[in-house]
Amino acid sequence: MDRGKLKRLWPRMPSESEGPGPRRSRRLGSEPTSRRVRLSDRWDEGFLRLGDVRAERSLSYIIDGLGIHYDATAPSELEVMLEEGGWEADELMARARAGIARLRERRLGLDNDPRRRDLPPRKAGDRRVVIVDQAVGDPTVGFGLAGASAFRAMLEAAAADAPEAERLVVMDPGSAIGRRGHIDEAAATATGARLVRDPVTAWSVAEECDRVYVVSAHSGFESALAGTPVTCFGLPFYAGWGFTDDRLHLPRRTRRRKPEEVFAAAYLVCSRYFDPYTGAPSRFEDAVEVLDLVASRWRENAVPTLCVGFSAWKRDWITRTLSAPGHRPVVRRGDAPVGDGELAGMGRVVSWASRMPAGTEEACARAGVPLLRMEDGFLRSIGLGVALRPGASHVLDATGVYYDATGPSDLEQLLETGTFPDDLLARAAALREAVIAARVSKYNVGSAAMPPMPRPGPVVLVAGQVENDASIRLGGGTVPGNAALLRLARERNPDAVIAFKPHPDVEAGLRPGWVPPDVVAAHADVVLRDVSAIDAVEAADRVETVTSLIGFEALLRGKAVTTHGLPFYAGWGLTDDPGSPRRTRRLTLDELVAGALILYPRYVDPRTGLPCPAEVLVQRLAAGDPELARRARTPEAVLKQVWSVVWRRVLRRG
Repeated sequence: MDRGKLKRLWPRMPSESEGPGPRRSRRLGSEPTSRRVRLSDRWDEGFLRLGDVRAERSLSYIIDGLGIHYDATAPSELEVMLEEGGWEADELMARARAGIARLRERRLGLDNDPRRRDLPPRKAGDRRVVIVDQAVGDPTVGFGLAGASAFRAMLEAAAADAPEAERLVVMDPGSAIGRRGHIDEAAATATGARLVRDPVTAWSVAEECDRVYVVSAHSGFESALAGTPVTCFGLPFYAGWGFTDDRLHLPRRTRRRKPEEVFAAAYLVCSRYFDPYTGAPSRFEDAVEVLDLVASRWRENAVPTLCVGFSAWKRDWITRTLSAPGHRPVVRRGDAPVGDGELAGMGRVVSWASRMPAGTEEACARAGVPLLRMEDGFLRSIGLGVALRPGASHVLDATGVYYDATGPSDLEQLLETGTFPDDLLARAAALREAVIAARVSKYNVGSAAMPPMPRPGPVVLVAGQVENDASIRLGGGTVPGNAALLRLARERNPDAVIAFKPHPDVEAGLRPGWVPPDVVAAHADVVLRDVSAIDAVEAADRVETVTSLIGFEALLRGKAVTTHGLPFYAGWGLTDDPGSPRRTRRLTLDELVAGALILYPRYVDPRTGLPCPAEVLVQRLAAGDPELARRARTPEAVLKQVWSVVWRRVLRRG
């Protein structure tokens, strides 16, 4: 062992202290040069993984300045750490215990493919053992001092040790799905075992048996973390420390260790973690949260899905949004009623809320298929949806939809009855500050300079809307249109400066809601054409609207808001509004933000395609990410662009 090199690196600091990225050195501890020559650290993919996703960097790496963790033919830095000790601080061990509990609670492991299924529970009183096969060509088998004969030996040992038990052969949950293993049906049957062909989850292997047999599979370590006895027929990094039944012996490993100590050394000290969205270094705990978010979204999408009511230009991005590894939704063309035959075998139906084909609810009810209504989220893109800019956020609502005040929605129920722990409220406050600092809104359009106010006095911003929009029709509005809203705002605020901001879709000539110039002149002091929503809100003292999202964006910035309808943010004591008998709770602003921007929507990172938290999308919007401004390349997009130019330059002026 090169003690000089070890001394130079020792003691390696915990994962959050090191920032540089991985330097790929394709070497193993068994190569003589790695012990004679001072090469750079070896970085190998770590124990928290996102599959084949093309991120800025892998989520985790394990690093070693001496060898590599799975190569038992020579020492590795992880092995020497475990043998020599001296790094086991109380804080580190507390983090290890909390990390193990979090991974187990959220069912996260080496491979998080949503196609994996749990093993069925054991029958009460019955014994079960699991024999873990591994893929042919898995390097951890050979470097774990084992070979194909070890898998036959496992089968025979399990039959001899537990002849009366149910014996299941599963493919290693850490192997990619579809790989060929060492144990076939004939070999399993010959020893009385049953081959499980479906991919299974690591934690169900750990929890639904009495003993696990492995050669070098990582699921053996996860089983040991869960307290399940493990028998090893090879020498993985976690064998030889006294908590596994080892059929091979390695003289270098003499110290007795607990599984949580091996976890602390491997996952917290020798591993490095990176934010997959930015490539920046992160802590283990942060990486677990990212993995939990991505895996949760994949599991939601890992059901046969029929999408109905979607415009042609939305089909590509909706497929990406509702996909998971091994699962792609069926996006149905046309607006014809959904037939009962189309729902056979479906796990859910997703419909664009405002374009749901007639009879969809009834068909889903007859078939017993869940129906989810989909709409844009509240932080969406750089550009208008009506101008065919793909959205990076959406909501899925099983109860109703957030803009329909005639009935409840998942968001309304969340705000009325949900719990908001302190850590969530702290995150909501930080997110609100980030949104304000980044100056982002839903569409992030408008480049014209803010005009000066014509006279002193309080400024009331009147936010116009699309007059046939579903939020107007279903939002409990008490005002019949933009012209009436302007008149009412002037009546309510006779001495104020009235600043009228037409809706961007109306400004582009793509949706109805245009107010004649004589009406505007009679009631508004200034018209904010092509001005960004943020500039308009920041210049105002109060906002008056029917149901516009500008009211929510004004609340975030501490402005007084009056709504003449019941948008999702009204009725909670934060706005002057008509009120709703279903909305009885008094919310704080951060509780509203937690529900509306963190818990309710789903976000997709435009760069990686990964599900992401709201904070990542705020960063992308602030940076002007080109993917968020990309227009769908369809004939419909070209026609809308031409019409918008004609409207702005000719028809509107005429």
